[in-house]
Amino acid sequence: MTALDRLTATWIITVSVVFPIAILFGILMRLNQANVLELSSLTFYSLMTAHGLLMVGIWFVMSMAGVSYLLQRYVNVQVWPATVGYVLTLVGVGLLLAAIFGGDLHTGWYFLYPLPFYARTSEWATLVFLLSLGSLGIGWFIWSLGLLVAILRRYPLTQALAWQHLLGKSTPETPPFILITTTTLLGLIPAFIAAVILLGLFLIQYASGATQDALLMKNLTFFFGHTLVNEMLYFGIATLYELFPALAGKQPYKTKPFVALAWNLVLVVVWTAYFHHLYMDFVQPTVVQYIGQLASWIAPIPAVAVTTFSVLGTVYRSGMKWWLAPTFFFAGVMFWIIGGLGAILDAIVANNFVLHNTLWVPAHFHTYNLLGNVLFSLGFITWFVREKSGDDGSRLYRPVTTLYLLGGVGFVLAFYIAGSLSVMRRVDKYPAFVSDGHLWALVGGLFALLVLAAVVPFVIYVLRRCWRVVFSA
Repeated sequence: MTALDRLTATWIITVSVVFPIAILFGILMRLNQANVLELSSLTFYSLMTAHGLLMVGIWFVMSMAGVSYLLQRYVNVQVWPATVGYVLTLVGVGLLLAAIFGGDLHTGWYFLYPLPFYARTSEWATLVFLLSLGSLGIGWFIWSLGLLVAILRRYPLTQALAWQHLLGKSTPETPPFILITTTTLLGLIPAFIAAVILLGLFLIQYASGATQDALLMKNLTFFFGHTLVNEMLYFGIATLYELFPALAGKQPYKTKPFVALAWNLVLVVVWTAYFHHLYMDFVQPTVVQYIGQLASWIAPIPAVAVTTFSVLGTVYRSGMKWWLAPTFFFAGVMFWIIGGLGAILDAIVANNFVLHNTLWVPAHFHTYNLLGNVLFSLGFITWFVREKSGDDGSRLYRPVTTLYLLGGVGFVLAFYIAGSLSVMRRVDKYPAFVSDGHLWALVGGLFALLVLAAVVPFVIYVLRRCWRVVFSA
């Protein structure tokens, strides 16, 4: 086993341990909203903060770990940037949990300014939380930069972005995996820069009490957060492009001109799509709102259209043997489409006035995360486990996929229905006049239990095999 094998297995073990815990936090929140449990408001919002940040964090690093491992097929990948990323991630998560459960931090995963300074939090918790985000951001930036440098040492930037294919040239060839990974890494750099500026302004206020501009802080927060969430999804798509054809017994994908165009377009529009989070901020310049709406419409279409047709074409008459990995990849693409459509509907200004503060919003991002991005990473994990142990998890195939997909669909559907009924989001208890909220919270919580029932045996299966990889001779 190589050092990269062991590090990848270590990432998988870490993520696999945290995943069911984060799911449990979400279930507790939904059962509290259903009046089955009685959590204090402070506890509820602390769980919401932990659930959101842990879920975003673990699946971002898992998607990056998958890309880092597969990138060695094309370039010389150094292990140290990912190792630094792992260490600083552990430090960041430790500080985060200390701030939340030791210092009662409960500002939500988006920690919108000026919430950290006004919430009923221990005085030290805000500083520890900011240090946590700083540790995570620095670690992930170093890791991302290490991967980008490795690519650019082998491929010039224009070739890594497949510009020669845009002009109809077939050589030199840029694999789709390199194209998607490069556009994703380039998309992350400005997001991390925005995070540094944001944290700097937070720390200045913490130290001096100087008030910051709220609209600037919100723009920085969502430019960082929205971009990060989108880019981790693209890492998952890169993994799918690399592995899925071989799973179907077909030749690797080629970078056609329309593929190069799609991913170069995504690189540009993903930076401005976050504006749809600020439609309600009426002081934002009007032209920016138009840009946000157009970018939100454009961003998912090229990638979704190209990827969907590629995957369907790959499966068609392939004689695919369906086991955990290909099923996770295929289902992830299909639900990614649904989550993307939900996002586009919400990104229309007229619709956003109605849907903005409802459960429609968590509906669409749980769809393309729980049933999209997470499935892409689970597909990589099961592929990796089979490569290293020879065990494809055939005994788990039917119960895990059935419970996970059934539970996931029911869980997000409860969100969608409640959102269409104008049930508000980000509340720990629904008032009496929103009785629909209680019902759909219960339905969502029960379906989430099915997801947890699928995840627990899967995690045990993964831990046993990856543990051997880490400690093999």
